[in-house]
Amino acid sequence: MLQRDRHLSLPPLGRGRVGEGIAAPSMLESFHARLPTPFAVLGIRTAGELLNGIEYLPRGVATLAPTNNLATKVCRQLERYLDDPEFRFDLPFEFAGTAFQQRVWQAICAIPSGKTLTYLDIARQLKSAPRPVGGACAANRIPLVIPCHRVVASGGIGGFMHARGGAPLEIKRWLLRHEGA
Repeated sequence: MLQRDRHLSLPPLGRGRVGEGIAAPSMLESFHARLPTPFAVLGIRTAGELLNGIEYLPRGVATLAPTNNLATKVCRQLERYLDDPEFRFDLPFEFAGTAFQQRVWQAICAIPSGKTLTYLDIARQLKSAPRPVGGACAANRIPLVIPCHRVVASGGIGGFMHARGGAPLEIKRWLLRHEGA
């Protein structure tokens, strides 16, 4: 993974109806690709030579062929992951967030496919608490590449994409099953 020191100015993430955690259709024109998957359409955003966003869109959203070389590379690697859950992403991105969020995301990147850690496990690694770890997971703008779905609650699956139920948790369950976790 390529990391950059400078931080991008990213637009706010779109959200669907309250509690859904899925991007609003009005945000669709800002994607550089929309890739259909078994669990959602993935909206891909790039900025120059960096991947700066992957969003889970509803399955019925129109797809979009990649509009630039990096979006093509992202789509190819996402398809490889869908074919092989052990596939490791090699995409240029940056950990654009607070210092704490970056530490959480780096810890998440170390979780291998097929494994999970709890929010508490990561909190202990970072000498923090589970709730801020969950907040950092929710702030992850490039899910799958930074596999926040591999972080679960001590007593269950936990939340996903600012939600505790509905489509976001079905996506998390699908990804964990896909990886054999």
